[in-house]
Amino acid sequence: MESTMSVEVERKFVCDADIQKQLEEIAVCIGQKQFQDKYFDTPDFLLTLRDVWLRCRQGCWELKCATVTKAEDRVGEPQKAELCSRYQEITNLSQIQLKVREVMKEGNGEKKTANQTHPVVHQDTPKTEGAKNCPTGNESWLMELNLVCFAEFTTQRCSFTFGGEGDESGVRVDLDQADFGYCVGEIEVLVPKGEDIQSALRKIEKTAQRLGLSGHQRVQGKMDVYLQRYCPEHYAKLLSAHIL
Repeated sequence: MESTMSVEVERKFVCDADIQKQLEEIAVCIGQKQFQDKYFDTPDFLLTLRDVWLRCRQGCWELKCATVTKAEDRVGEPQKAELCSRYQEITNLSQIQLKVREVMKEGNGEKKTANQTHPVVHQDTPKTEGAKNCPTGNESWLMELNLVCFAEFTTQRCSFTFGGEGDESGVRVDLDQADFGYCVGEIEVLVPKGEDIQSALRKIEKTAQRLGLSGHQRVQGKMDVYLQRYCPEHYAKLLSAHIL
């Protein structure tokens, strides 16, 4: 990542051989790589139910936080909002830990209030491995906050950029193949915090048109499909909370 805090504006699309061939003709391939992601949350999903995603990618910690709710994002520009996501990305570990504690404090406060009105019968905590599964040094904070790994998969990625300036400057296109058999494309613009999001949306739309992408519904990402297949209860809770 170019900075420790930025906003990732992204549109996912269905990836196929024709799209890859077209990208090879009109864009510049900047490399292929493989990486492993491990995602962490509390057993009762305090982070992801607030659209906050903590992951360890190849030993580096990253936190993605939705900049607005899905309902707010649909006001004003509904079509673009349906197709594009906006997440603040934090890559500095100290900032990540601070934000995670803040979100969990808010979540625990909401849960305490709800439990006073509707007492909850606690279920057994799922047996999921946590800190020991992400060997990046001292991860005692994961155990302290009861953060466990709920998803783990490997991705093969091929990335492209467009040369020059103007409508396609700063645009990157990734073609991802996950090891659980799902392929998806992503058009991404990384915006420094505080700068113009609308410009990024216009660049993504222009790139999508150039690639001949159609459709007016958001395409599922790797995590959506992974949870739907392997963590259906978690997936159902996120759907109910309008996170996915």
